[in-house]
Amino acid sequence: MKAASLKYRAGLPESRRIVVKVGSRVLVQRTGRPDRRRMAALTAEIARIRKQGHEVAVVTSGAVGAGMEALGMKSRPALLPEVQMAAAVGQARLMARYDALFTAKGLVVGQVLLTHTDFQHRLRQVNARRTIESMLRRGIVPIINENDVVSDEELRADLAFGDNDYLAALVVKLIRADLLVLLTTVDGLREKGHNGRTRRVRFLDKVTRKTLRLVQAGGLGISKGGMDSKLRAAQVAASSGCAVVIADGTKPIVLSQALAGEDVGTLVVPSAL
Repeated sequence: MKAASLKYRAGLPESRRIVVKVGSRVLVQRTGRPDRRRMAALTAEIARIRKQGHEVAVVTSGAVGAGMEALGMKSRPALLPEVQMAAAVGQARLMARYDALFTAKGLVVGQVLLTHTDFQHRLRQVNARRTIESMLRRGIVPIINENDVVSDEELRADLAFGDNDYLAALVVKLIRADLLVLLTTVDGLREKGHNGRTRRVRFLDKVTRKTLRLVQAGGLGISKGGMDSKLRAAQVAASSGCAVVIADGTKPIVLSQALAGEDVGTLVVPSAL
């Protein structure tokens, strides 16, 4: 299995178009406040990859956390309208931070707010694709997020912190990306070994219903952090011919390591292969 993992990883440096999904737990502290140091490190790494010639689109969470900080909230609101209010306040602040950080690296960013409905409406879908692809051609980094103010699908799904895993997979299909990197707070899928300890799963040739059932039942000893949703997103992305790496976004340069084909995280091979 390790040899197969290394074989497929060897082709990752050739990825032309990359979607990087950054989860809330990567961007925020336990209090819900944004982790500025980690955000700065991540944007610096994305800027470095972009300047190497790769096209990069960022699917980000964190708007609610940024809004909580601005509003002085100690904990995430329980009522949906208040969560959406925090997202509305935080969205501008989140983008302002991305803009400042990428501008310091000589890159321009653009905001793209989408809902799942946009992918079901043909004209909206075409317009979104054309806009994002135009941005990529001009060297602009698209910062993509769920439009939480008008959509409650994501917010209802996870009241701890909404995630954008499925949105990232839809973006992969939309712009025909070659690689999706799902950044989380664990080092990939983990399973129990013979000694009872957990070990990282380096490679999956496909995500099956059996895999998902094991994750949901805790049969693989998975660390908490939304691994079920990440595997489902990987399944969707891989079915469109995109490689997926699930990796620990809190670790320095893990994104560069994944793109370089190093043995980090869990690699899910494109179904087309």
